[in-house]
Amino acid sequence: MGDFNNISENYVSYNNQYNELEFIIYVVTCIVICIGLPLTLVAIYALYSLVGKDNVAPIYVINLLISDLIQLCCMIVSVAKPEEQNTYGIGRLIYGFSLMASVGFMVCIALERYLVIACPLWYRFRRTIKISVVVCVLVWIISLAICFFFAFGYILPISFLLPLPLLIFFLFGTLKALSASISVPADEKRRIVAMLVLVLLIYTLLFLPINILLLEKHDRYDTALGIVVRVFLKLSPLADLFLYVFMRKGAIDKLLASVCCCRMDSNDVSSSTV
Repeated sequence: MGDFNNISENYVSYNNQYNELEFIIYVVTCIVICIGLPLTLVAIYALYSLVGKDNVAPIYVINLLISDLIQLCCMIVSVAKPEEQNTYGIGRLIYGFSLMASVGFMVCIALERYLVIACPLWYRFRRTIKISVVVCVLVWIISLAICFFFAFGYILPISFLLPLPLLIFFLFGTLKALSASISVPADEKRRIVAMLVLVLLIYTLLFLPINILLLEKHDRYDTALGIVVRVFLKLSPLADLFLYVFMRKGAIDKLLASVCCCRMDSNDVSSSTV
């Protein structure tokens, strides 16, 4: 009888903790929707004006923000808690599809920024709006195909870790080719590196934990750890908005320049003391 009481107490305690965590994720979701929805719409409108013949990077960021809009709409459905399970299930599938697309466009952004530094002459004649639109359409189609095949068990969860080495390669490849790139202005170089670092951080901190959780043989999606990971994932639409900041010239250039100057000054001080 005592063992039964202990089990009952543990079960009640676990349920209370689970309900508290579910309430936290509900509050976070509402905050993300209220902040992310209007800001994402404004950012898409502002980025559209930056698209030009020699500036196709905003196209990939716009598509990334569109995938964020889809995520936000799916969050609204989850918060509304529809009575029909079919509606909830379809919402989860669309949410997963938009997450796939987000990761795909993050890789495209990193690749595009890498080519600007590593292959400036070759890329200058190939960065057309038409090619960028075709690439974006392919990303949407591939994301839909991956989501479909994963739902039916044809794709292993470990394949979702593939973007990580790609993002790392683009960042360090850009840093390696930075000194040899003469045609790119210094302020644009700083913005490119900052954007690559931000993309890698977003994927590592917000997307990588859920991918690692999917590799677990046991279902831990609804545990305390799983709920924390889901909270991190829901913050991605807000984090992606910072990419808009690095697409525009202005105050961010002064901030990055001051950071670089401070770093150079610290290096000079350390070398002089040695």
